[in-house]
Amino acid sequence: MAENESVSKQHPAAASTMIEAEGLSKFYGEFAATRDVSFSVPRGQVCAFLGPNGAGKSTTMKMLTGYLAPSEGRASIGGFDVATQRLEAAEVLGYLPENGPLYSEMTPRSFLNYVGKARLLATETLAERLDYVMDKCMLGEVWEKQIGKLSRGYRQRVGMAQALLHDPDVLILDEPTSGLDPNQVQGVRELITTLGETKTVLLSTHILQEVHAVCDRILLINNGMIVFDGPTEELGTDSDEMESRFRELTADASPTAAGS
Repeated sequence: MAENESVSKQHPAAASTMIEAEGLSKFYGEFAATRDVSFSVPRGQVCAFLGPNGAGKSTTMKMLTGYLAPSEGRASIGGFDVATQRLEAAEVLGYLPENGPLYSEMTPRSFLNYVGKARLLATETLAERLDYVMDKCMLGEVWEKQIGKLSRGYRQRVGMAQALLHDPDVLILDEPTSGLDPNQVQGVRELITTLGETKTVLLSTHILQEVHAVCDRILLINNGMIVFDGPTEELGTDSDEMESRFRELTADASPTAAGS
């Protein structure tokens, strides 16, 4: 993308559906990590993606983002096919993987500056976005410290800043509050709520209180298949009710039933 182009693109057909999974399956020999996972998420929705450990959450997210090729099915982001329009999809996508890789010898400022230049952000735009993510991800105190010397919580916030840097239309976040203290968790929740007003967010978390606080909708995966898809309140009106329902829907889960 040229420096004078807009940071964000959108396919003409993507006015409403921003994330789409169509029959996503991933097989490793006879083992099915996911099987026929299908759903769509519209613009302006914060959708929780839940499931027990080993249910297929991270595998599905990796297929949606193009980090993992499905054995069957297809995925699209902002109307762009992840397999055949990889670069276009990447321009509208911000992805925070679980334990995402960072360059430990860099500082948050130098790392994010590098990421922005790799994305061909215009100089003025990059400067504005660096200020934005430093503020929103609460990185001011460690802006010039080596990433390798930062706590897990700060490294997680650097990863979040990387996902937000190019102002994407779609955010896929795998455990975004992992390692954060309560004050930082609250700040991230408020940020996700604000982002969800104009962007599409798919959020994986084990914290049901977090889901109740920020999510409009819940997708629940168990043994590699979607077992619930509906508004947050349908799973429960509070975290205790949601936990009880979660257990009912995943009662047959086992550590070897599906991929992570």
